[in-house]
Amino acid sequence: MMAHSLAIPRLKTLIEHPDALAAVACGVLLFCGWLSLYWGWLGLGLLLLCAAYVIGGYESAREGLTTLWEEKELDVDLLMIVAALGAAGLGLWRREYYLIVDGAVLILIFAISGALEGYAMQRTERDIRSLMSLSADTARVLLHGQEQMIPVAKLQVGDRILVKPGELIPTDGIIVEGYTTLNEAAITGESLPVEKTVGDEVFAGTLNGYGALQLRVHQPPESSLIQRVIQLVKQAQTEAPPSQLFIERFERGYARVIVVCGILLAILPPLIWGWNWETTIYRALIFLVVASPCALMAAIMPTLLSGIANGARQGILFKSGAQLEMMGRVKAIAFDKTGTLTTGKLQVVEVIPADGVLESEVLQVAAALEAYSEHPIGEAIVAAGNEPQRSQAKGAEVSSVEQSVREHREEKIENVLSHPGLGISGEVDHQEVLVGKASFVCEQSPFCESGLGEFSQQLEAQGKTVVWVARRNQVLGIIAVADTVRSQAFQIVSHLKHLGVQQIVMLTGDNERTARNIAQDIGIDRVYAGLLPEDKVNAIRDLQKQYQTVAMVGDGINDAPALAQASVGIAMGAAGSDVALETADIVLMADRLDKLVAAIRLGRRSQSIVKQNIVFALSFIVLLLIANFAGNITLPLGVIGHEGSTVIVILSGLRLLRN
Repeated sequence: MMAHSLAIPRLKTLIEHPDALAAVACGVLLFCGWLSLYWGWLGLGLLLLCAAYVIGGYESAREGLTTLWEEKELDVDLLMIVAALGAAGLGLWRREYYLIVDGAVLILIFAISGALEGYAMQRTERDIRSLMSLSADTARVLLHGQEQMIPVAKLQVGDRILVKPGELIPTDGIIVEGYTTLNEAAITGESLPVEKTVGDEVFAGTLNGYGALQLRVHQPPESSLIQRVIQLVKQAQTEAPPSQLFIERFERGYARVIVVCGILLAILPPLIWGWNWETTIYRALIFLVVASPCALMAAIMPTLLSGIANGARQGILFKSGAQLEMMGRVKAIAFDKTGTLTTGKLQVVEVIPADGVLESEVLQVAAALEAYSEHPIGEAIVAAGNEPQRSQAKGAEVSSVEQSVREHREEKIENVLSHPGLGISGEVDHQEVLVGKASFVCEQSPFCESGLGEFSQQLEAQGKTVVWVARRNQVLGIIAVADTVRSQAFQIVSHLKHLGVQQIVMLTGDNERTARNIAQDIGIDRVYAGLLPEDKVNAIRDLQKQYQTVAMVGDGINDAPALAQASVGIAMGAAGSDVALETADIVLMADRLDKLVAAIRLGRRSQSIVKQNIVFALSFIVLLLIANFAGNITLPLGVIGHEGSTVIVILSGLRLLRN
């Protein structure tokens, strides 16, 4: 039952990719044709091999002839077809039918290569569908004091729309009435909700908090930030990288040289050296077979596939072999901050009590009140209070805050009131408690200690959010909350520099002070702060002008355009959004940044093996060509040498399977 359930999706995947289906059919027909010839069924064997030629070589022949007709260029696809047909023709002429099998093998190799390439490129449509899920379909428009739901596409500049708590902002706009906090993590990567009031701009795709808003549409919906993100992803994924253009030019140049040389070998020797035409054609066909780039092409794909398999065992998912090779050439790496270099979750990082107050008491009082708040800062304080090691810090013998709140919630927590943008107040055990900003707490607590104020300024200078706690007009202490850096971030940055990465930068929508503090702690070379998605793309482009090959590591929707623009896009597997995972070329499973170092080492090793294989393949081709020109090689020996060099190159590539 299990095998059957697994087979169905694999069959579906195969059917959805015609190139893969053609390669499988070609392989089956080739094997059956070879068996038929081996058993002496000549007619059936030739028929099956003919079918293998047609099915496996149709796409390559079509592309080669299209390129020849429309662009007046030769490519390797057409050269492969010519070499295969030449081998088949010579096999029929000399009744050496194994040559027909050899031609079919050449076609099969290219069919498999084309199927793998096609499968790796079919992601753009899924990326765009994931991005579109961020956009609301309708908006609540206010007309003559009445609410009316209309499609977002029909909104016009000047329309006034209403956004209720918990709803997505349908389009970019300016707040004309209301106050709230917005979760902009999907757009800017900012980990904390951002306070918004009259006059502030809000972006489509961000999530409204607790306050109702009235917005004025100030630009057409198609010009909204989220729509620009979609367009950037489309543009970046359709642009061919320079390496791809170079490979295409090399293939066509190689094909032209081989075809021209083959024609000259078939014509000139009888005219210059008096060779007979049979010998001349025989040598020309040997030339086409031994010069066929099978070994050259096998120098790359088996190596990259082995590297992909090796990476998968280590929790590194490469979506294409080209990106594995590209990793070996990375000269600069750009990191997103929130969720990549940091955990993406707010945590209490420091508690400073006032004189005569225990740290656990500050946490207990604050968490008891914040348990009634849905603000992320409040959740971090409650979580810290529930940690046994924190609640019992400095010798305090108290139960967890969660248990205290649960036991006394009804009779001891009363009159809880949220003060938007300031904090929260209430009564704990019939004593008034204030938790929030310094201005809010100290305004009602005249005995604010100057020492805590100095600590607060120091913590804020480090990019941390400081919460003040007071009870009965007496300040109990301050709590610092921050998005904490991943424990391995400093070590990873050090390893990357040791590997020779020339520039490591941070791209973030967060404020510059927080970003620079984190960058200084972990050794980042350069910081770009306060960025929107399109700004991150521009930063990647600037880096590419300086360092050519640039990797981008991110996890959020706001990182998708930059991931697509980068030479190599790398997403965090566990924390990454669907769009980031779809757009990225490489996924680090389980959010382990140390695998980034392993990916670069694997890329450089694959690049080294590919270079070795290319040198070997070209050298062997040259040796076979010299032997052919000297007349010391027969067609069977040429085929054996050609296929033998291909096997050696493939085995060399499989070395990458070893860790």
